[in-house]
Amino acid sequence: MNVYDFDETIYDGESSIEFILAYLKKDPTVVRFLPSIAKLMFRYNRGKATFEDFSRDYAPVLQRYFAENNVDLMALVSGFWDKRMHKIKPFYRKIQQPDDVIITASPYFMMDDVCERLGVRHLIATDFDINTGIIHTPCFRERKVDLFRAAFPDGEIDDFYTDSVNDSFLFPLAKRVFMVKGSKITQIK
Repeated sequence: MNVYDFDETIYDGESSIEFILAYLKKDPTVVRFLPSIAKLMFRYNRGKATFEDFSRDYAPVLQRYFAENNVDLMALVSGFWDKRMHKIKPFYRKIQQPDDVIITASPYFMMDDVCERLGVRHLIATDFDINTGIIHTPCFRERKVDLFRAAFPDGEIDDFYTDSVNDSFLFPLAKRVFMVKGSKITQIK
């Protein structure tokens, strides 16, 4: 089986960031949350915060916002992908296989739709409860290995494609590893 990171690997961009920016156009009041979220993400990237911190600190805010504003998140996601399917990199369509796996830090609620459109049956993503705002299972860095092993206990990765060394924890599981930068693909293992 071939395994792919999604953002900046087979998708030309960072879909979660693009989704937030697209949503900001619909409701500019959301901007009030961005400084706090950016601060937490900065702390996370420096190893000073966890996904659990994010879930604990921001889940109640997100839950209240969605409840007060009657947000149809799934309709927003569908509209988002309607406008962005052209950003799937051409190389992926050329080498796509029926047993491909996408493994991404992006949340399931965003990724289910695009995977269905691509015909990808196997998705491993961050488990984010859209009703409560709680992140149950983050899919990032070393946790990607645990989630891959849980989904495919005996699974063997033939080719792994990523844009980031953050995915280096999956490298030992793959026969071959490819680094994707824009449209350039380089085999590194």
